Formats: sequence, structure tokens, C-alpha cells
Amino acid sequence: MSNNAQDSSPSAVKIRLGTRNSPLAMAQAVETRERLCAAHGWSQEEVELVPVVASGDKVLDRPLAEIGGKALWTKELDAWLAEGKIDVAVHSAKDVETIRPDIFHFAAFLPRADRRDSLVGAASIDAIPQGAVVGTSAPRRAAQLLNLRPDCKVVTFRGNVATRLGKLEAGEADVTFLAAAGLERLDQAGVGAPLEVADWIPAAAQGVIALECMADNAETTSALAAIDHQATRAELEAERALLAALGGTCHSPVAVLCEGSAGSLTMRAAVFSPDGSERVEGSASFADGDHAPIRTLAGDLLGRATNAITDHFRAGE
Repeated sequence: MSNNAQDSSPSAVKIRLGTRNSPLAMAQAVETRERLCAAHGWSQEEVELVPVVASGDKVLDRPLAEIGGKALWTKELDAWLAEGKIDVAVHSAKDVETIRPDIFHFAAFLPRADRRDSLVGAASIDAIPQGAVVGTSAPRRAAQLLNLRPDCKVVTFRGNVATRLGKLEAGEADVTFLAAAGLERLDQAGVGAPLEVADWIPAAAQGVIALECMADNAETTSALAAIDHQATRAELEAERALLAALGGTCHSPVAVLCEGSAGSLTMRAAVFSPDGSERVEGSASFADGDHAPIRTLAGDLLGRATNAITDHFRAGE
């Protein structure tokens, strides 16, 4: 926590939250601040928001996988955390690499918001016009769409929510996808049509705000523990375990839905070839924290897949 944490002044900064400098990321940091203030009785002035421009926000004309992957969302925040410029990094959990440096740990996950994708420009997948141009840079969204609608054409679509909606308005694509949780956090929930998870499997960790700090920072870890949501943590750790077992990267088209209650979880997952022509799906049920069935599921999915899928995963390397 901030060196000012020992200051007895009511306005002293107790904790510094680092965040990407985008409207959605800032909204997530504001939510984190509100939850910390409510949990600890702090004033808003005692939680400082520290914005950083991430590399992923600077290069928007190429797919993320071509320019460094998910690390482009985290490397600046990682550096600031390691250097002590911030106490906590506020992340969209789905944008964080599966394997993280040991010096960091996730001290809290906030309660999961809507995990669904929203379709913008059409009321449903079936309602997308024949031969439509679909804008997305996510391998999962592209492959899952082409699996259901091989007549469509996918073009790269990157940028924050406003940028992508602007590209859509400008006619660069007919439809696009946005996370329902992101639209909700920006008070734009009415913009798209949420896709039900029975028909369209979301991304691992979608809809979750992850709070990361130095693993050896007991004071900050303790402060964040007060707002950690255990049910969300159970789902997130299971979904990230699947990605790890598959050897999933930012190139890997994988979709996963994990839900549970009373310590029992169920997982449905699918892996795709990038062109959507091949899809392998499976499911598993397991107790919270028991990830052995997840590893078995990953092995089963890849075992039934051809090279068109397995070439895009690193399991067994």
C-alpha cells in the first residue's frame, strides 16, 4: 500500500489503483474504489486512480496476436506494480495472460457481471445478413461465428468500445461483438443483443474485474481480501486452469462456460479451428478447487481434435 497509508490525515491516500486509461478500464477502477471504500470506511480521496496508456491501446490496426498478445494489456501495469508506483493493478480478467510472473498474485476478483457477448448490428446470429462482414479481432468470436455462419466474412476490428462502435457506424463492418459486461459498465447495455450461453459460449474470465498486487505485499493483500468474491474466484480459477491445461494463447480459439453453486461446478468448453470449420466440445463437473477433471477435459478435447485445432494450442510442448 501507499507510503502515505501511515499518515493519520483523513485525506491521505491509502491505496493506489493502476488502470488502463480507457473509459471502460476507468469505470472498472471506479467500481473497485467504491467497493474498497464501502468495505473499509474510506473516503474516495483515500483511493487514488493512476491511469496508464497500455501498448495494446496504441496499435489498433493489427490483431492483438500479431503484436504481442495479452501482455500488451498488462506489461505497463506490471512494471508500475513492480516499481512501487501503484499498489494494485485493475484488470479485465479475460485480458490477463494465463501464466503470470510469480512476483504477482490475484488478491481479489470482484463479483462477476454478465458473462455474455453482445451482438451489435443484428438481433441474433441467425439474423446476420447473408455474406455479412463481421468485425472482431478475437479468435474465439471469429471461429465460433464462422462455425455457425460460414457465409460471413471476418475483418479485424480493434479499439475501445467507442472506437469499435464508430467503425461499425462508418460501415467498416455490418456487425460486431462486444462484452455485455463492458456495455453495462459504460451504461450502454441497450446497444447490443446479448447472446445466450446455451447457443454462444463466452470467453474464459469474461465479465470479471481482477485485482492483482505484489505477492509479498501482505498489507495490500489483506485490504483486497475484504472485497474478494469467492464464487467468482472458483469459476475464474477453473477457467484459467482449462486455458493452462490446453496451452491456450491469444491465438487459440477456445470458449468456456463455468457455473456453480454450493461448492460444485460444471464446465462446458469448445475448441475450434480458426476458420470455424472444426469444433470439438466437452463438459465436466467437479468440486470447487479440484482441477484434475479440468485437465482430463482438456486432454479429451485435444485428443478428439485434428491438427487444424491442435496446432493453435501448446499443450504438451
